Amino acid sequence: MTKLGVISDTHLASPDATLERIVQDDLQGVDVLIHLGDYVNYSVAVFLMKNHDFVGVAGNMDPPDIRNVFPRKQILELEGFRIGVIHGWGPPLGLEEKILREFSGVDAILYGHTHKAVSHHRKGIFFFNPGSPTRSFLAQPTVGVVSLENTIQGDILPVKD
Repeated sequence: MTKLGVISDTHLASPDATLERIVQDDLQGVDVLIHLGDYVNYSVAVFLMKNHDFVGVAGNMDPPDIRNVFPRKQILELEGFRIGVIHGWGPPLGLEEKILREFSGVDAILYGHTHKAVSHHRKGIFFFNPGSPTRSFLAQPTVGVVSLENTIQGDILPVKD
């Protein structure tokens, strides 16, 4: 089994104690750490890359130094699954339809942007959004873990104070 630690929309000027605790406690033991964009500061990406296999994409709020390093979208092939990784853009209504058009032949799409956690199947594809660990406007801050084995499963984890 492969476990993916999934985080998005950190919106931090630099790594802070909450992010450090999330990586150390909530996402401990994951095989790959994935950030779905809107780091806002490259130092956050550097912190996340330290001691982890890391995959990242740039978000709509990321500055050029991040956009020059991370692609807007990518496809991962893990445990026999094809997984689309993207941030997202624009209003949340209809976002899954828009990002679905960005990929073909994928089993799952991991996305961010809305700050709202999502874990469901739609049109035969697993959609997963970990929410935001720092800026969840109407919901509890969250991160996620996606498990790949015979199937794809996602768990939304509340971030503790």
